[in-house]
Amino acid sequence: MATTTRTAHSAQRVPSKLEQHNARRRRSAGVLAIIGVLGAVLFVGSLSLFVLVLDTVARHSATPYAAEPTVIDVVDGDTIDVRIGYKRQRIRILGIDTPETKDPRKPVQCFGREASNHTAQLLPPGTIVRLERDIEEHDAYNRLLAYVWRASDGLFINLDLVAGGYADILSIAPNTAHADEFRAAMNAAKTAPRGLWATCGGPGKPAS
Repeated sequence: MATTTRTAHSAQRVPSKLEQHNARRRRSAGVLAIIGVLGAVLFVGSLSLFVLVLDTVARHSATPYAAEPTVIDVVDGDTIDVRIGYKRQRIRILGIDTPETKDPRKPVQCFGREASNHTAQLLPPGTIVRLERDIEEHDAYNRLLAYVWRASDGLFINLDLVAGGYADILSIAPNTAHADEFRAAMNAAKTAPRGLWATCGGPGKPAS
């Protein structure tokens, strides 16, 4: 029995310190190898994403369209043509209504030519403008409805036309973002009176 006991105890020998140290080194090496593989995967993924972002930026930077609308022509007091990139776009200046000069269904109205000339002076061909849309973007004639600012000095064209008496207000929901501002300017022009309020007694009168 004594011999058997010694043999069993000797089979359960405690590893030496050197063996324990080597085992720990092997486990650490395995963990480091796994971390290295994960790091490589993350690096490759990040690099691929970075390349994709650079490619997207490069493709968008190469787009030949201009970022700023440029005036081509003034159609009448409240309508202009602009170039956005290579596309010609007709703009209906939003929230206002100048006397008619080009509507085939109506005669030329009082102060219509003056309004057209004033808009042409404010926005000669080549003028860069900033456009702001409201809720509805197009009218029944597929014109882009927009508030218009002259880029060089920030002049708000819609407001200038109303304040000078070149235009009445035309507030049609839901495009009413500047309606209160336009109404205040119209009331001031009417009280002064200025423009069509002084010359015509109000909008919609036929030219003499």
